[in-house]
Amino acid sequence: MHLGKPGSEIGNRVAGQCRAVGLRVRYLKMDATKIYFIVFGALTIIGGIIGYVKAGSVPSIIAGAITGLLLLIAAFLLTDHRTVGLATAFIVSLLLAAQFVPKLIRTGKVMPAGMMSILSVIGIVVAIVAWLKK
Repeated sequence: MHLGKPGSEIGNRVAGQCRAVGLRVRYLKMDATKIYFIVFGALTIIGGIIGYVKAGSVPSIIAGAITGLLLLIAAFLLTDHRTVGLATAFIVSLLLAAQFVPKLIRTGKVMPAGMMSILSVIGIVVAIVAWLKK
């Protein structure tokens, strides 16, 4: 069977070999570290939007968008540039922890300080563990 040019047979029936026809699908490698930082980034962006809608806080939407996007970028950098991705995720998590842990201690409010404190401390731990496994 020819597909237009000589030598473009789909298979070599004599040798019992077949050539794959079609598009190659590249599977995304999603490890737990990448998934965590995607979720953390999305929740940070959503939290910034909620802060803006509920309280009219422009700093919430700006900070949430910037840090959330940085966490998403860090997550997608993990595949090909693991060191840069982990460093970015660690630094952003550290900055968020520095912002929200003292606020949680001061106010005792679960939302948003408690949730962001927990997520950012987990982000620090996840980045360190992933770095040590690297």
